[in-house]
Amino acid sequence: MALAARTIPDRTETYRAAPQNVDAEQALLGAILVNNDAFYRVSDFLLPEHFFEPVHRSIYQVAGELIRANKVASPVTIKTFLPADLAIGDINLAQYVARLAAEATTILNAEDYGRSIYDLAIRRALIGVGEEMVNVAYDAPVDKSPRDQIEDTEKRLYELAEFGKSDTGFHAFETALLTAIDMASAAYQRDGHLSGLATGLDDLDRLMGGLQPSDVIILAGRPGMGKTSLATNIAFNVAKAWKGETQADGTTKTVDGGIVGFFSLEMSSEQLATRIIAEQSGVPSSDIRRGRITEEQFSHVVAAAREMNRMPLYVDQTGGLAIGQLAARARRLKRQRGLDLLVVDYIQLLQGSSKRNSESRVQEVTEITTQLKSLAKELNVPVVALSQLSRQVENRDDKRPQLSDLRESGSIEQDADVVLFVYREEYYLKNKEPKPGTVEYEQWQDEMSQVHGIAEVLIGKQRHGPTGTVRLLFEDQLTRFSNLAREDHLPAPFGS
Repeated sequence: MALAARTIPDRTETYRAAPQNVDAEQALLGAILVNNDAFYRVSDFLLPEHFFEPVHRSIYQVAGELIRANKVASPVTIKTFLPADLAIGDINLAQYVARLAAEATTILNAEDYGRSIYDLAIRRALIGVGEEMVNVAYDAPVDKSPRDQIEDTEKRLYELAEFGKSDTGFHAFETALLTAIDMASAAYQRDGHLSGLATGLDDLDRLMGGLQPSDVIILAGRPGMGKTSLATNIAFNVAKAWKGETQADGTTKTVDGGIVGFFSLEMSSEQLATRIIAEQSGVPSSDIRRGRITEEQFSHVVAAAREMNRMPLYVDQTGGLAIGQLAARARRLKRQRGLDLLVVDYIQLLQGSSKRNSESRVQEVTEITTQLKSLAKELNVPVVALSQLSRQVENRDDKRPQLSDLRESGSIEQDADVVLFVYREEYYLKNKEPKPGTVEYEQWQDEMSQVHGIAEVLIGKQRHGPTGTVRLLFEDQLTRFSNLAREDHLPAPFGS
């Protein structure tokens, strides 16, 4: 039996030219050659590779080099540096450059022309990203997973989005002054008069002025000190206080508190949620996990979970993240949901982006801290990054941490705007319990009673304020930090 003939639909391929505007390129180059000041209106964001026509790239490149060398770029001076044998149609390159200058328009439109050229170049780059994504998906190497391709494409898209922003370069000092005045005004009107995000820990806020935008805050300590607990307490307090108002363009602006992104590289999101529920409900997390709770405690757990469900707190539990992947995900969260505070738990579990750096852990940590600082400035949010301390702390009689105890790289101290150390004397004293019934045991009990439930946060470095020590209340079973009642804030005794 003969096979039935299959009708093949007529699919006439239509050629689509890449987005470009040669007329705008000619107009801009003509304006630059007539008045070199036009170059400075576009040089901050427009590069030679943004031009579609190769000849125009060469002209713009040479003109820029002459102008930056304080020389005049004109049809006469520029032709010396261009290929003499290159022809465009029926005219040579020198004649073409002269024609560009002769037909030039006013430099007032130079920036508009530059923006048009730049936007079209970005569109061509987007087409390139899309084509490469399709080609790699068709012919992917064996060792390249779809997840890797997604990460690579996402990274290229974000690099494209951030490249050539018009807000880079110099700004008038008047602009910086207005920004500083606005920040001071907002601090004056905000509860607690803080210029940054309130941590909910009053004495800490008083010394730091809150968590400042674009700052990297390193929160360090030995295992068992409560680093993660303090970070989750702060994240919860910031998210709980969040209030936003809708702007005229439909976007939401944070008025108080903040939207929090939490990278939990060590614990799963369920473990982190259980810990926060325990902190807020007053029910120990060990009892929650084992189901050893009363009906009343269960109602507290449900109430805490409902409150958390309404909070803008977003958790990424992916382990072994590279710093580039973390940055891409933070940018995505900022764009899709908003972002006012970023928490990373913790630095030593992050990986560098380049294979060369992975050969040296010191270089890798340097890359990580440098990129965290860049990310904090780019997103204009405080980044709280947790860090381990070296074991040399344990060899000292006084185990209070110092800046030199930061593990693996001096870059952590260098890139940080604030360094906080968590220290609990009770943790170490508990391990020195002597034999009951002895004089030493009674002395040990006295010492334990003085430090029981007390944690110290040592501010080892702060660019914007003083260093010092803040004492907090720490409830071990709930892993919860809170304000410690001070004598000058206690109510007057009854009957006085």
